[in-house]
Amino acid sequence: MSRARIRLATAAAAAALAIGTTAVSGPGLTKVVDFRIPMELQYDGADRLPSGLSATSRPISDLGLYGTLVGAIASGDPVKQEQMLGGGRAEAYMRDIYRTFVTGAENRAQLAATLREVADGNQGPLLYHCTSGKDRTGWLSYVLLRSLAVPQETAERDYLASNTFRAAYDAQVRAGLKQSGRMQDPDLLIPLQEVRQDYLDAATAQPEADYGGFYGYLTDGLGLDLRTLMRLQDKLVR
Repeated sequence: MSRARIRLATAAAAAALAIGTTAVSGPGLTKVVDFRIPMELQYDGADRLPSGLSATSRPISDLGLYGTLVGAIASGDPVKQEQMLGGGRAEAYMRDIYRTFVTGAENRAQLAATLREVADGNQGPLLYHCTSGKDRTGWLSYVLLRSLAVPQETAERDYLASNTFRAAYDAQVRAGLKQSGRMQDPDLLIPLQEVRQDYLDAATAQPEADYGGFYGYLTDGLGLDLRTLMRLQDKLVR
């Protein structure tokens, strides 16, 4: 990851639940930021964290994807599932979501607040997460790396690495849905489970269009001043 040594943990809430509070308490976390929307919290539950630590809710919009996915699976109707997710519709949905990381004012505010906390010299170890730990979390991690002058190609490889780490679990989810009879074609979920270069490209094209480049997104879009960017460098790069 170039010379950047990131002193924060990034993980999905599901992963935190799986490994338990003992492992989560290992890094000595002082703050947890949850990017999930209320519906995700309703279905998946609040974070299970060490005593004395509670999550800060900073929902980032998924444009209704979670509700669409829940509805499609719950229907158990293969025709409806194909109509909702097939024919490139899932991929288009993902590209639209990624664009809103840049175009959505509330999304930008949530991301910027988290980056300011990462830069804060008084802030201890911080964890930020969403549901899958690859899209909202992946975008912020990409932005953080780029803000530290990590080469774009390196930041992209870091983003795409989620596919390697999630592949076995995602396959198990699809197999379970097939076995339960809830989905005849669970491969419809693959575009939603994976990260892809074209999803990232959809997001990275927006700063050029809206702010004249990535630095403009950091300063004008996220409102990060030069002092904050320098603090990120001082805190995270050796």
